[in-house]
Amino acid sequence: MLLEDIIQPDGVLCNASARSKKHCLEILSELLIRRSPDIASEVIFACLNDRERLGCTGLDRGAAFPHCRVEGLSESHAALIKLSEPIEFDAADGELVDLVFGMVVPTELNDEHRADIKMITQVLADEGLRSRLRSTQSSKELYDALLNGSALISPDPVRAVQVS
Repeated sequence: MLLEDIIQPDGVLCNASARSKKHCLEILSELLIRRSPDIASEVIFACLNDRERLGCTGLDRGAAFPHCRVEGLSESHAALIKLSEPIEFDAADGELVDLVFGMVVPTELNDEHRADIKMITQVLADEGLRSRLRSTQSSKELYDALLNGSALISPDPVRAVQVS
């Protein structure tokens, strides 16, 4: 699946203000329901929280990938937040997080869903793209930088994140 099939312009928020990881997940839940209006944001928030309890989704270099399985979905949906101020996300490298790419996938994963997850990990692993995302000033710029930058990423294998 193409990145633009997973994330739409209304799923991107630039210069958001989050007080904490929990608040960030609340904002992320609101963005993620835009593609799945039949699912309450509280359901997505609970699933994201449950997933965080299994292990932190904070990645290295100021990026996080909160993700979870949600009953009632048939395809992957994603959202991206660029925070105005970095927050503590319990990342392994100890760095604060300012780029948060959230994803919800169906409870029953197939190869396409796994490929979607791998694509997001490749996006977040690209230092040049992270830098371009951080330099944006509007949600439109953030979305455009994401799509344009992801098209330049080589398809080299990158460690995929397990969805629990």
